[in-house]
Amino acid sequence: MFFGLLFAAASLGAFLAGLRVLRYGLEQLASGRLPQLLQSAVKTPTRGILTGLITTAAVQSSAAITAITVGMTAAGSMAFKDALGIVLGSNVGSTVTPQILTVNLWSLVFPAFGLGLVGLISRKPRFFHPSLVLLGFSVIFISLHTLSSALQPLSRSPWFATMLQSAGSNALIAILAGCIASAAIQSSTATTVVTMALAVDGLIPLYGGIAIVLGANIGTCFTSVIAALGQSRAAQQVALSHVLLNVGGAVLFLPIMGPFGHLNQWLSGNPAQQIANAHTIYNIVCTLLVWPVVGPFGRLVQRLLPDHRYA
Repeated sequence: MFFGLLFAAASLGAFLAGLRVLRYGLEQLASGRLPQLLQSAVKTPTRGILTGLITTAAVQSSAAITAITVGMTAAGSMAFKDALGIVLGSNVGSTVTPQILTVNLWSLVFPAFGLGLVGLISRKPRFFHPSLVLLGFSVIFISLHTLSSALQPLSRSPWFATMLQSAGSNALIAILAGCIASAAIQSSTATTVVTMALAVDGLIPLYGGIAIVLGANIGTCFTSVIAALGQSRAAQQVALSHVLLNVGGAVLFLPIMGPFGHLNQWLSGNPAQQIANAHTIYNIVCTLLVWPVVGPFGRLVQRLLPDHRYA
């Protein structure tokens, strides 16, 4: 049992490390250009949503994109209304990685790992960041596989199974667990992927897994809230809008968890794909619902958190 827990913890640590290496490599490849891209592509809500989606999918972190947006708003280089589109798009962009991980890419994993090592060993500066991307990509896939293998023996442990089943059978507890996990590791993507592994091994029911995903989306707001502390009122409004979007989405989906779960079971028989699809559908629906009313939503946020300098 002890070695099973140790193996699972090591696999999870390797997964998070791989995700960070991949993210760092991608961020450095776009270094110096990302803020300019965000600033120049948010003139309309639709362009802002597309920009948030694409940049988050590229950088692999909605929390990072939202934090950058908060910082740019605090610096006065981006207006609050322009930042709303990026926040909406970043939620959808965060669903890309879980979907990619449901595809069988093992034929690419080890070649990518080898090329990454060769690139690092060569010590050529132009190969450094691309090599990190390749290594991060391969480590994510390998560690996810080992995590799934490590969790299988734990499923025979009564206390472990009981703990997961209690969380999976109570949607509110599952949402809270997802929120705490996502805030702790600052990644809704990582929380979603771990939930996919638990679902594959039958350690958590689909409805509990979906609830964890809803909570993970709330937990990822923690980064933007921290980034907004002590900043301008406009920056704090961006963080508040991020919180309201994700909390509101969870409240909206909670009463329809049954039909939503049935929909995902109909779409796929693979538990990991079901969780990934739920994550994607949830974020797309929430974004589409707010998209037509971005203006009124922005005014609501400004009313809830007014800038007294202009009152």
